[in-house]
Amino acid sequence: MLDGVMKNTNVDEHILAAIKEDVTSEDVTTMAIMRQPKLGEAQLICKESGILAGLGVFKRTFELLGDITVTSTYQDGDEVQKGDIIAVLQGDIRVLLIGERTALNYLQRMSGIASFTNDLVKELKGSKTKLLDTRKTTPGMRLFEKYAVKVGGGTNHRYNLTDGILIKDNHIGAAGSIKEAVKLCKDYAPFVRKIEVETESLEQVLEAIDAGADIIMLDNMSLETMAQAVKIIDGRAETECSGNVNKERLKAIGEIGVDYVSCGALTHSAPILDFSLKNLHPIEA
Repeated sequence: MLDGVMKNTNVDEHILAAIKEDVTSEDVTTMAIMRQPKLGEAQLICKESGILAGLGVFKRTFELLGDITVTSTYQDGDEVQKGDIIAVLQGDIRVLLIGERTALNYLQRMSGIASFTNDLVKELKGSKTKLLDTRKTTPGMRLFEKYAVKVGGGTNHRYNLTDGILIKDNHIGAAGSIKEAVKLCKDYAPFVRKIEVETESLEQVLEAIDAGADIIMLDNMSLETMAQAVKIIDGRAETECSGNVNKERLKAIGEIGVDYVSCGALTHSAPILDFSLKNLHPIEA
């Protein structure tokens, strides 16, 4: 069964761009060794324990290259262990060889993000705080990386600049004040859009409340200042903590009672989860 990201109509164009990056005109090694189509089989093997994400993208990569069958009892979100045989692939050996690296790159990257996210989400267990991703994604990979965050138990922040209003420090500088920036956004955007404001001090928090912000981001604040800000806001706006977020601070942030905590590291610093395509051999049709 295809995973959730495969429902997006832009998936194929992203995958095709990745394939074209790896194959300008031909895979010269594969075409030299395999002059004619030949049926083969290979195994997808997990080399580290973690959370699986991107199996549908892995499969689709091969499908865009040729007639390949991917058989698996696993699905995205499953815990996988080192040594597990995740899938068996059958089809033209040339397609298996050509698509191997691109397909594995997607699977390893997405599973790494899901595993890292899942590890951090556990630190917030028992609190109301939800873990968010950011726009600090790899160019061309945002769709896949944000999907992987969800598989790992995290929550997506806005997908892109069209997706929501977030007034940051430079927007405030351009407008002249938080009050003016919020006013301009309310005048311009449809009333159904929530307005989030980034604040760096308690004074700015008060200004954001007075301006009518729907969400107030507490950016790079100490735990003590953040706790004060939450008390000041007192439910008049949703709260998001951002900046200097790591595993060691997450439990304390959750105890403060912010609604959300955003962490760019989910997508810009997650290590891959290692997989290999192994035991490739010809089979009889």
